[in-house]
Amino acid sequence: MSTTNIIVLCAFAFYMAIMILIGIINSKSKNNEDYFLGGRGLGAWTAAISAEASDMSGWLLMGLPGAFYLTGSGDIWIAIGLLIGTILNWVFVSKKLRRYTIKAENSLTIPSFFDNRFKSKGALKIVSAIIIAIFFSVYTASAFSSGAKLFATLFGTDENYSQVYLIGLVIAAVVILVYTLLGGFKAVCTTDLIQGMLMLAAILTVPIIAYAIISGNGGFDANLMQHADIKGYEITNVAAFVNPIDEGLSWQGVVSGLAWGLGYFGMPHILVRFMAVKSEKEIKKSGTIAIIWVTLAFIASFFIGILGRAFLTSNLNETTSETVFIRMIQQIFSDNFALIFIGGIFLCGILAAVMSTADSQLLVTASAISEDMYKGTIKKDASEKSALMIGRVAVIVIAVLAFTIALDPNSSIMGLVSDAWAGFGAAFGPVVLLALFWKRSNASGAMAGMISGALTVIVWDYIPMIGTADGLATIGSSTGLYSLAVGFPVALVVMVIVSLITKAPDKEIVDEFESVKTAQ
Repeated sequence: MSTTNIIVLCAFAFYMAIMILIGIINSKSKNNEDYFLGGRGLGAWTAAISAEASDMSGWLLMGLPGAFYLTGSGDIWIAIGLLIGTILNWVFVSKKLRRYTIKAENSLTIPSFFDNRFKSKGALKIVSAIIIAIFFSVYTASAFSSGAKLFATLFGTDENYSQVYLIGLVIAAVVILVYTLLGGFKAVCTTDLIQGMLMLAAILTVPIIAYAIISGNGGFDANLMQHADIKGYEITNVAAFVNPIDEGLSWQGVVSGLAWGLGYFGMPHILVRFMAVKSEKEIKKSGTIAIIWVTLAFIASFFIGILGRAFLTSNLNETTSETVFIRMIQQIFSDNFALIFIGGIFLCGILAAVMSTADSQLLVTASAISEDMYKGTIKKDASEKSALMIGRVAVIVIAVLAFTIALDPNSSIMGLVSDAWAGFGAAFGPVVLLALFWKRSNASGAMAGMISGALTVIVWDYIPMIGTADGLATIGSSTGLYSLAVGFPVALVVMVIVSLITKAPDKEIVDEFESVKTAQ
């Protein structure tokens, strides 16, 4: 192993040791509310950065820059959609969700909120917990894959890439498991705060330095012209953003990109942060911090992809494009011991992105299985100790499933994320919104909306049924339209129709809705 790799490895070991130490410090959880919601005591900064760090994952530093690298301004619509979704989620959902979950029998999880809000006697708990287990297995796999690709890119060669990828996958999974099992929600949110700040520092610093180097070495335009094999349209063509259809980007691309924003309303690992903030006054401050963080991160991610074309000495293809940020750091921080170590710390930003998402997803899955399926339905008289044990076992099981899904070194980080994002957004998004803002919604409508949203995404993305010259293809690949753009409106319409044609909510449910609506 080269000296450079040893230095970077030392930076990684130092960083991961700190994360495990935080897990040990926060290892005393008294009960499920402590373990899964941190006692509803998150401050503004912790809630904001933790929510966004757990949201972004490795796709912010790898998947999204890779997409920008390949297609230029076309994929800016994903970032715009996500930014709009972030703002709407913090402004309209966060405060009301926190208030309603407390009113609805102090709900600790999204499934329990659905059940308590609609008085479904456990039915919504079970279905939503199953949906969480399915889609978080895929989502967590994307985080594990990001960590493994980081290790393989840094320490592997063309000959041993698969072997190093597997080693990286094991290391990422084990470290995340250790501090998640030890500390629960407090450990996860504390590490997310640190990791979120590190992610932002890395993603802002690298493109600034890269641009400075390019400007002093012939200029951006001259360097970009050396890499002119850009698909579809010019990578810096402003018209492709202002008037995308006329510039070659399909309407499906624009709609699909913007539709990503709909996913926020149904993301359990983000929504649970709203529930855990210590007061409604803190939520407004958290929202401001979160929106600024996301805006800066998306702008920087875009410029990493664009600058990578002009900065890197060799072109990347569709398989390697997701490593553009890693390769830029390697090229910038390579001259001496100090620079290599700093580069190693910035590369830890990718680890931070991976770990901050995977830990949150594992914890939400554990809470769904422990609090909603086991204690809420299977064994209602279960002790706090046994419920916590079931939760920790669930963390391990989901991690193993995610590990298995991520074993393929050629799997796309962005592809895995998009599948899980669509699943949650379509299944839970409409239910969350109508539960908070429409008093006529009922349990039958919620169940129908949830199932129809999840099934639409599964059929759209996974079941080949359209005949092509190469055989059967999925509807998604045939139309080029993101499944969330279809699944969300389908679930919304189904929930409204079923709610209207079935029995209206009882007076108790309506009174509770009105009390939340008028509370200040």
